[in-house]
Amino acid sequence: MTISLRAGSTVMFTGDSITDCQRLESEDGLGFGYPLRIAGEWGLRHPDRPVTWLNSGIAGHKVMDLESRWRADVLDVRPDVVSILAGMNDVGWHTYDPDGYVIPAEEFEAAYDRLLAPLAETGAQLILIEPFLLPISGTIEVGAAQVGVEGRRKWRTDLDPKIQVVRELALRYDAQLLAADGMFAELASTTGPEYWAADGVHPTPAGHAALASAWLRLVRASG
Repeated sequence: MTISLRAGSTVMFTGDSITDCQRLESEDGLGFGYPLRIAGEWGLRHPDRPVTWLNSGIAGHKVMDLESRWRADVLDVRPDVVSILAGMNDVGWHTYDPDGYVIPAEEFEAAYDRLLAPLAETGAQLILIEPFLLPISGTIEVGAAQVGVEGRRKWRTDLDPKIQVVRELALRYDAQLLAADGMFAELASTTGPEYWAADGVHPTPAGHAALASAWLRLVRASG
């Protein structure tokens, strides 16, 4: 089902750093990533259908962090459309606390489901964006650590079941799925992954543009 946006609709983007993208430093609060590009392109295409665009992404947040602020940041706003991109902070180096605890896919699913269930009751339309990891070469800095290709393969092992969770939740809640992991894999096969995300996780301007274009293909103007 295509997402319908009417004049006066409110769209909430939420998630982690990829959505946040320095939103508190931006004039309109949308940040400098894909939400800003979506809002700008929509305005150009549909100047007669103004939409309120909001961003409540916070860098570093896991799905359970979103849950702790869900009422104030999302539900109380009563948005018509909610777009969620979360999960990468639940993976890899982020899954380990000082006691060695790992976030299982089942726990990730339960927490994500607790976000979606109250939204479904409000009738909000949903767009779920898969977390993604591009297969860049070389090492990257993660805090004080240097992580190479082999280390990132372990992240992929942890990520894939959580991508599947997002896909299943999209079906369960009749949400639009933006299959970002597959999209970036296909794009990277012709240009190289670093063009889209220099560290494999955070999109470059080209990566944000690709996300925005894919998101806009999931919506249509109505009313």
